[in-house]
Amino acid sequence: MKIHELAPIRESKRKRKRVGRGPGSGHGKTSCRGHKGQKSRSGGNIPPGFEGGQMPLHRRLPKRGFRNIFKKEYSIINIKDLNRFPDNAQVDVDVLKSERLVRSNAKLVKLLGKGELEKPIKLVKVHSASESAIKKIKEKGGKVELIGQKD
Repeated sequence: MKIHELAPIRESKRKRKRVGRGPGSGHGKTSCRGHKGQKSRSGGNIPPGFEGGQMPLHRRLPKRGFRNIFKKEYSIINIKDLNRFPDNAQVDVDVLKSERLVRSNAKLVKLLGKGELEKPIKLVKVHSASESAIKKIKEKGGKVELIGQKD
């Protein structure tokens, strides 16, 4: 096979429909829009959810509850999960992501105090931590640094 013998699969390259080009084309006069009505007019597009003037479903249904758009969603990690790291390790969000303790798309990470810490951890850098978690790490001679907060 040579380069000039290459061709696309038959009918994979369909011609563009050219409307309004006379009666011989089969797409003349009304240009495939039919006769009269909103969809035949120029600018006659119907918005999604429009039900012909009837009250749309999304407006008929009752609204419930409240969604706080400023809520901070934390990915949670517990003290017991830090036991997999070696002694005097420095743990930050990137390390937690690479160890798959938090998801790779996690924006904020919070450390909670569930479980016991068996080895000393030198430094833990997270966005937030509970008091019990900070206390347990300090007991083992470590330190918790909060990211994005002023001391």
